[in-house]
Amino acid sequence: MPKRSKRYLQLKQMIDRNKFYSLDEAIELLKKLTTAKFDETVELAVKTNIDPRKSEEQIRGTVSLPHGTGKNVRVLVFAKGDKANEAKEAGADYVGAEDLIEKIQKEGFLDFDVAIATPDMMRLVGRLGKILGPRGLMPSPKSGTVTEDVSKAVKEFKAGRVEIRNDRTGNLHLPVGKASFEEEKLKENVREVVKQINAMRPQAVKGKFIEKMALSTTMSPGVKLDLSDLEVS
Repeated sequence: MPKRSKRYLQLKQMIDRNKFYSLDEAIELLKKLTTAKFDETVELAVKTNIDPRKSEEQIRGTVSLPHGTGKNVRVLVFAKGDKANEAKEAGADYVGAEDLIEKIQKEGFLDFDVAIATPDMMRLVGRLGKILGPRGLMPSPKSGTVTEDVSKAVKEFKAGRVEIRNDRTGNLHLPVGKASFEEEKLKENVREVVKQINAMRPQAVKGKFIEKMALSTTMSPGVKLDLSDLEVS
């Protein structure tokens, strides 16, 4: 276990570790726990009952947050010709084909948050699997990042569309806004995320799907959520 700072331990004392907070209570408490000099990200952590070793139990998709993430999302697009022009007009930060692939391979360029590709580019983009895959940046049809409609995808990710993807332990971690957001906006973002996760329940999962959930900010401990308050499955 890493050594925790004095500040972190002080914040931890403000949380009742035996209590499961309603969403209203949790966000109100997080606002009090936010003392950093920068605008901290609010993150939702979800423990699921999936077996991450089974392909039929993987969770992967996207959700559009009603009020965005509050973050400037850097979008890279692998495309050529008219599709490349569409991506640029939609506001993509980086657009290219072989040149971008080479830049990533040879220079280790990874200054982007989302990678989108047209289907015809995937034969070439596949070469980047070992680089982009472990970082969760590999374009995929399931996450809406392999598409002919690059303009729509760029605009949606810029506006606050985020990927939902389980990690190796079967858990999910998603940004749901910034600590500076109004409480009501954070609540609406969280509820939309939970609604989408519920809808993505793999058919192969038996029994309870979502086991635990917690909210935290970049620098704060987690606040456990009352699942009955969020209508989880």
